[in-house]
Parts: sequence; structure tokens; C-alpha cells
Amino acid sequence: MGAMDAPAPRTRRRFPARVYATGSEPDARFSLANERTFLAWARTALALLAAGVALEALDPPVEPGLRMAAAVVLVALGVLAPVLAWVGWARAERAMRRSEPLPAPSAFGLLVVGLVAAGVLVLVGLVRA
Repeated sequence: MGAMDAPAPRTRRRFPARVYATGSEPDARFSLANERTFLAWARTALALLAAGVALEALDPPVEPGLRMAAAVVLVALGVLAPVLAWVGWARAERAMRRSEPLPAPSAFGLLVVGLVAAGVLVLVGLVRA
């Protein structure tokens, strides 16, 4: 069996194809840094979910309606954060594969507004309780 008879190497299909099917493979360090950022967002999402659940479960001395509103905001942010992290990861990975400038982060504003809203709700609830 000569070199001409050897089977062609199999190419691995990677998910999501929409990201990996474009451009060329970037330096692994940059892809891994992008992945670490995604995982940091996943940890943040878990922390937001835990904070929202704890706010209701531990029953702190906060007016119940405001406490519930703050808990809902935190849980909603915790549910939304992984989605935004996935979108951010995909945008950055595509940009690196195409040798384009990295896109500006789009989730920070929403996260800041949500956290400020939850904090204000808890603060007002503490004062009014």
C-alpha cells in the first residue's frame, strides 16, 4: 500500500460550524483566553442566580415586595448572562479567525444597569423595612 492508497485524513467537525467554518485557526493562546472569558461569564451567571435565590431564601430584613423584585432582577441577569457570554465568545472567535479587530463588549451596560437596579431595590427595601 503506497502513499497514493492512504485514506484521506478525516476532518473534525466543530460546533458551532458558523464560527469555525470561517477564516483560519488563530493562535491557541487567544482562543483559550476567549474561552476563559466565556467561563468567567458562566461563573458570574451562577453567582447572580445564587444571589437571587439567597435573597429570597434567607429572608433578610428587606421589604418583601422590593426583595422579590431584586431577586427577580438577579435571577433574570443570571439567566441572561450565559446567553450574552455565548454571543460574545462567538463574535470574538469569528473576529480572531478573520483577523479582524475584536468587537466591543455589548453585555456590560445591561449587567451594570441590572446590578444597580437590584442594589437600589435592596437599599430602599432596607430603609423602608
